[in-house]
Amino acid sequence: MADDEDPGVRPGGKGFPPPEVYRAIKLVVFDVDGVLTDGRIVLDAHGVESKFFHVRDGSGMTFLRKADLLLALVTGRSSPVVDVRARELDIPAARVKQGARVKLPVFRELLAETGLAAAQAAFVGDDLIDLPVLEAAGLACCPGDAHPEVRRACHVIATRPGGRGGARQICEHLLKQRADGSWEKAIGRYLDRI
Repeated sequence: MADDEDPGVRPGGKGFPPPEVYRAIKLVVFDVDGVLTDGRIVLDAHGVESKFFHVRDGSGMTFLRKADLLLALVTGRSSPVVDVRARELDIPAARVKQGARVKLPVFRELLAETGLAAAQAAFVGDDLIDLPVLEAAGLACCPGDAHPEVRRACHVIATRPGGRGGARQICEHLLKQRADGSWEKAIGRYLDRI
């Protein structure tokens, strides 16, 4: 399939929810390794870590912010690179949770800090460690190369893999499925037309 024929997303094991589920979302939480990166962890001889992020995923996250949605990162590893990327995407440091070996309590902490319910949060994860949060979130999403059990636990599966545009597909899908002008508002603000 050519890139210009990519259908974007497909339903996961839970199936696409109705528009009101998408419209309820106020917070979108992303795992990092395997979602915003391709899962590779590159270490140099001095132990300095590098990660590969996709610019289109970052643009998709910016679209969410332009539509007035909150963003957060929850990752099991800790890396200064994640803090740098979060700053580039204007994600406040308080909503960047690293070293979260057990993610559900951290997700609940984010909900408490933002005053939101789980039904108002989407989570994008790719591996077994993410299952408890995917099961709790109002909208569960994953990249196309996520673990099979994760794909079964999700509403939305990107056709592209983690770190290769999958997050962008999910961002666009979420905004368009709200069917309330969120997509148009985001793009208008992104292009400085509004």
